[in-house]
Amino acid sequence: MKPYAGAPRTVAGPTDHVVVVGAGVSGLAAALHLLGAGRSVTVVERDGYPGGRAGRDEADGFLMDTGPTVLTMPDLIDEALSAVGDSLSRRLDLVRLDPAYHARFADGSAIDVHTDPEAMAEEINDRVGGRDARGYLRLRDWLSRLYRLQMRTFIDANYDSPLRLFTPELARLAAMGGFGRLEPAIGRFVADERLRRIFSFQALYAGVTPQRALAAYAVISYMDTVAGVYFPKGGMRALGDALADAVADAGGTVHYGQDVRRLERRGDRITAVHTRDGARFGCDAVVLTPDLPMAYRMLGRVPWRPVPLRFSPSAVVLHAGVDRAWAGDHHHTISFGAEWERTFDEICRSGTTMGDPSLLITRPTATDPGLAPPGHQLYYVLAPCPNLRTGRIDWGREADGYRDSLVQTLEKRGMDGFGSAIVTERLTTPLDWSRQGMAFGTPFAVAHTFAQTGPFRPRNLVSGTGNAVLAGCGTTPGVGLPTALVSGKLAAARIVGQAAVAGGRR
Repeated sequence: MKPYAGAPRTVAGPTDHVVVVGAGVSGLAAALHLLGAGRSVTVVERDGYPGGRAGRDEADGFLMDTGPTVLTMPDLIDEALSAVGDSLSRRLDLVRLDPAYHARFADGSAIDVHTDPEAMAEEINDRVGGRDARGYLRLRDWLSRLYRLQMRTFIDANYDSPLRLFTPELARLAAMGGFGRLEPAIGRFVADERLRRIFSFQALYAGVTPQRALAAYAVISYMDTVAGVYFPKGGMRALGDALADAVADAGGTVHYGQDVRRLERRGDRITAVHTRDGARFGCDAVVLTPDLPMAYRMLGRVPWRPVPLRFSPSAVVLHAGVDRAWAGDHHHTISFGAEWERTFDEICRSGTTMGDPSLLITRPTATDPGLAPPGHQLYYVLAPCPNLRTGRIDWGREADGYRDSLVQTLEKRGMDGFGSAIVTERLTTPLDWSRQGMAFGTPFAVAHTFAQTGPFRPRNLVSGTGNAVLAGCGTTPGVGLPTALVSGKLAAARIVGQAAVAGGRR
């Protein structure tokens, strides 16, 4: 590697032809930015379709999104597409969800989460009171300022050393309370416990509890509750299709059904990618997007760390095609249990399933009825759970019983007859995530502890390899669809330089 003057390190030597391993969101974003910078790009994907974790399962006429269901920050999608002169409006039909979430609580109360400030302030005033409504507006302003500061300086940036942290922006982040704890930070603005949950539960996506997460992670809440939640017509798989089509139209090549098994080396450089079927793809540089341990195995190198990596909790997902809907159902519903703090202790420390579960319930057919046969609905029920390192659960034996307990919980919380309404279903457990190559059976990758955030997160450059760059949720900047898009951009910048990626073909 060699340093650019005033810029992070980039790959040395020729980089005319880049192979990207994995057609997930990060890999496709990297490919678009590389193509925009004039590189020849080949994407090699083991599955038969693009999207990576944002996949799809088709059963009995139901189109089930198998990965993330919450789409935020569409401007980052547009940024990747614009690198090749394309646009979001051309590729995707996005629907902004209002409310972004419908939150239900154990005491029977409910709060709609609107991203329009006036609508949300009115909702809080009606459901909670004027004091917290005014506090919400102050919270919204704080979240917006926090996001602008972090995105510009700490998220959308490659780091070669923690010393790069010592900037005036770091002092501003500290002054804003970014290094305190998330839950108390939210509590400075809103007192009602239900609101504090709504604006802090997102920390679990980052692999930490709201009580222990840094307040800086409130940027995830900004994405959900301020910037807005969207859904693409055709389901979340439409995002992968759109990005892959743009790659092909810009001159890139995507090969599906090609499982990469080996990297060919000459000295410290990767010269080709070999697949299980015997195909060979030569390259000047390579972007690796598989889960972090798998990428390290491919490279034959595991960077030294003073303590082992800590991985996020996992999730059980029940996909259910049903023959009816329930009154009051929204696109996204958060069903909070009463034992909120105990839930995190069970998932993160005890290694057990939730005794009083809090669930994300998604009904994509509320927005796109075409995802199910006529007269039917599609539900996605996500229950956080321990990963396979922390957990003490034999999912091979316990999966069916846990599925039944989820159905019973839904029925107790107002979805009477849910079990008997199911006409087709799929259950995904940590064991299934593990079989897909996700370390310790979690789709949420490496947790965002302080020691695994920013410049302390596993870097997208691996020492001893001169022309390989990592992308995806295990490396910088982190977990989630928005950060996966940024990860691909940062990987491309390591190959072509920041200026080339920032310019693109606009």
